[in-house]
Amino acid sequence: MSAAIDCSAVEAVVIGASAGGVEALLEILPALRAEAAPPTMVVLHIPRERPSLLAQIFDARCALPVLEAQDKDPLQAATIYFAAPDYHLLVDGSQAAPLLAMSNDEAVNYSRPAIDVLFESAADHFGPRLLGIVLTGGNQDGAAGLQAIRAAGGMTMVQDPEHAQAPYMPEQALAAGPIDYVLTLAQIADVLASLSVKGERKSR
Repeated sequence: MSAAIDCSAVEAVVIGASAGGVEALLEILPALRAEAAPPTMVVLHIPRERPSLLAQIFDARCALPVLEAQDKDPLQAATIYFAAPDYHLLVDGSQAAPLLAMSNDEAVNYSRPAIDVLFESAADHFGPRLLGIVLTGGNQDGAAGLQAIRAAGGMTMVQDPEHAQAPYMPEQALAAGPIDYVLTLAQIADVLASLSVKGERKSR
């Protein structure tokens, strides 16, 4: 199925997950190729009160560098960014030089970081050049954000609820409005493996 998906316009990827998300992300993020991948930003619902080890865990398993997002960092191609605990992650800066931004505004869908906050800011910045993906999880975070991406002309994907460890989040995303593709993790990994970016590429 994924072989027929045209991702040639994609210049950035945003992914959201909650319960079961570590396992799901371990299946799909290693598929991103170091020499060709767009910047990828991830919100995973994690405890607010302690440091996150996600960057270290995934850096050891991915071809791309994996970082915890820092405020005002330039958004680099061929890099995976995880939202930090207790901060919303957003895209800021100019069209030519996007930046990561962090916010301690109130929780959204009981979550900070919230998937919707990242997805909506990335949709404003990248428009039709954005791919948004919602994976397994136990609340409705990401549903509104995916619709914002679709309204901006971007591409939307949801993990098939029948194959999700926690199907509620994918189900809510599908209930909120039209979604371009409903895929298994293996199919999402195939899509990510097919992505390339224009211009300068970097490898590890």
